[in-house]
Amino acid sequence: MPSQDSDVVVADKEENKAVADKPVKRTRRRKAEVVAGEAPKPAEVEMQPAPYSGNDNEQPRFEEQPRGDEQPRSDEQGPRRNQGNRGRRKGNENREPRDNNQNNQNNQNREGRPNKHRKERSEAPLSDEAKGVQMNLREVAQMAPQALLQLGDSLGIENTAGMRKAEQVFAILKAHAQRSGTLYSEGVLEILPDGYGFLRSQEANYLAGPDDVYVSVNLVRRFSLRKGDTVAGEIKSPREGERYFALKDIDCINGEDPAVAKTKVLFDNLTPLYPDRRLTMEVEGSKDVIGRVIDIVSPIGCGQRALLVAPPRTGKTMMMQSIAHSIEANHPEVVLMVLLIDERPEEVTDMKRSVKGEVISSTFDEPAQRHVQVAEMVIEKAKRQVEHGRDVVILLDSITRLARAYNTVVPSSGKILSGGVDSNALHRPKRFFGAARNIEGGGSLTIIATALVDTGSKMDEVIFEEFKGTGNMEINLHRKLVDKRVFPAIDIAPSGTRKEELLVDREVLHKIWVLRKILSPMGTVDAMEFLLDKLNLTKNNDEFFDKMNQ
Repeated sequence: MPSQDSDVVVADKEENKAVADKPVKRTRRRKAEVVAGEAPKPAEVEMQPAPYSGNDNEQPRFEEQPRGDEQPRSDEQGPRRNQGNRGRRKGNENREPRDNNQNNQNNQNREGRPNKHRKERSEAPLSDEAKGVQMNLREVAQMAPQALLQLGDSLGIENTAGMRKAEQVFAILKAHAQRSGTLYSEGVLEILPDGYGFLRSQEANYLAGPDDVYVSVNLVRRFSLRKGDTVAGEIKSPREGERYFALKDIDCINGEDPAVAKTKVLFDNLTPLYPDRRLTMEVEGSKDVIGRVIDIVSPIGCGQRALLVAPPRTGKTMMMQSIAHSIEANHPEVVLMVLLIDERPEEVTDMKRSVKGEVISSTFDEPAQRHVQVAEMVIEKAKRQVEHGRDVVILLDSITRLARAYNTVVPSSGKILSGGVDSNALHRPKRFFGAARNIEGGGSLTIIATALVDTGSKMDEVIFEEFKGTGNMEINLHRKLVDKRVFPAIDIAPSGTRKEELLVDREVLHKIWVLRKILSPMGTVDAMEFLLDKLNLTKNNDEFFDKMNQ
């Protein structure tokens, strides 16, 4: 009779034979190889992962970083294009691409999927006439709506009437690039925290839009670009997966050669001086006396930091327009910029039609963050122009509403002043206003800002008191003059300019002091009416001062 141990041995032999005869299951990665004539134990069969076979679906997923010449992947900037088999590239971003012949061969075997990364693109050859066609993005953006519709129809773009203007411009340029020609663009650079930037357009008030031009990190570093630089150059059409036109090459920076822009000194390192070059407000042959009164009461110089203190409905907008017209007529070389913050849309339209300079606006129906962004772009552009030795004038209406916007945007510090003003809210608007200065060696930045008073708001009073001692020139408008329909409603006594002896000749300055002595005993209304009567009897200020001697 067989023993129990022999039964166990026979059972073990049968179990091993069954395991050897059983086929090994195929896995997703690799087939297990079984050597003929041997039956390895299940515990000894080791499943090793196979090397990469050329299939993207088998590649491990990595979080790739965008290269310097690629558009970033974000909600604002749009998705970046698929990297394919190239993977991550580190080191020098300007190096020549590696040889991808093996990867291209693998890509061609992907069940008929086309390879998007091959250098050979199947594009129709361009004719000589087509290659010479050029189109400027900014010129297209400035076209009238009806002209854009006609241009879109001529290029075969569907549903052009249902698009917004920025979308129409984008579709027209993309269709033009696919057909033939070269594209050019110009805009003000805004650099984002990641290092790349976009060229913003004046038509969009330097805010983000679909017709913005992407500027890679490589170009920013190579040309030492700064926020606010006005960059012009050739652009290329967006490739598949990209949302924006990309800057291909730079022709000029701030109107000069790119090599010259690298040698400019940073604005903060320039030496500020008192204004010593006068901006004449009197226009020859004009019947407008606003400029003549300003030249007598508060002369303006290049680099002036001026406050126009005005109660509501006292004619501050009309005075700002008069100052802008005087600068255009007497100083055409000056870069004039009008910044309207939290204003009414109809006033923006009126200012754009009456002033030839650059008008940038953010109306009252926009959020405070947009007010701040527009103001930052304007002041950065002005600084870059000053670095190139130019004279810039910014007319700001109003600095009170700009300070209100900063008070809304700034993180709460827990220290609240009277009127609900945060203790840290006025630092950035003070930096904006304090940027006005005359530069030693050439260039100046003049800021003439309006400050609202008598509005019934405690916050407006606090803001005005904070800015009251920061300017070096002040023009006060009075409500009593407006009630009696006396324009310009300038209160002569508190208005004036610091260091006016640097702007006015000694002989003329002496006559101005004599005039102030005559007007000081009079009241606000009587003094202004007396001065206007004498000015209307003469053609210009020189004739007015000559008659004073008589």
